[in-house]
Amino acid sequence: MEGFSLSDALLKDILHFAKPFGHREKARNLNLGFGFLYYALVRALRPKHTLVIGSGYGFSVVCFALGLKDNGSGSLSFVDPSYSLLKDGPLATVGGRGMWSEEGSVRAHFQRFGVQNLVKHYKMRNDEFFPMYDTFNLPPLDLAFIDGSHAYGDVKYDFTSVLAHSRKNTYILLHDTNIYIRELLNHAGVKKWMKFIKRHKEYFEVVNFPFSSGVALVRVIDPSIWKELH
Repeated sequence: MEGFSLSDALLKDILHFAKPFGHREKARNLNLGFGFLYYALVRALRPKHTLVIGSGYGFSVVCFALGLKDNGSGSLSFVDPSYSLLKDGPLATVGGRGMWSEEGSVRAHFQRFGVQNLVKHYKMRNDEFFPMYDTFNLPPLDLAFIDGSHAYGDVKYDFTSVLAHSRKNTYILLHDTNIYIRELLNHAGVKKWMKFIKRHKEYFEVVNFPFSSGVALVRVIDPSIWKELH
């Protein structure tokens, strides 16, 4: 049903159970930080299909999905193989919590926020998901949030794969654009990729919010560039 979900009680639950990291949140005054931006984008853009790649505890997923719920339409595909730092090691994941291993617990987690019927979780890597995109009979993307592996090659793969299933005026968000130390140590490539796409102004419009871990908003002007970039 259409409405407005962001009550004080729900904000407390989001901050406590969906555990945001690097979204400029502040639990003391119920401030979701960038989470409000994610929710507002969905309310304003009214996307039919939203994609989230990677999430520790589902913060971005919940914020986007609540926007869909309050719009009264749309669906969200969530891709995360549920790697755990402790179980799979630092080479497989950075910061993974293994939250998405069991279908029942995944549904129960999103049910806490009333969005369990809007979120479809795909327990697989991105390089497994995108080749099967058409097999899953998924519609083109209107909005995507990329927060998986931050290695430059993986960021490039995720971005170009999203483009391949996008259209004009699809919006893509890149999380962790402001992690300078990891970029300097060549441990992440989000900022490097963002610098690359900024040079293609005929294909993209880019706005960066360099606060906390940072997030960038990219408007796709011409998605056909994915063939060249890929």
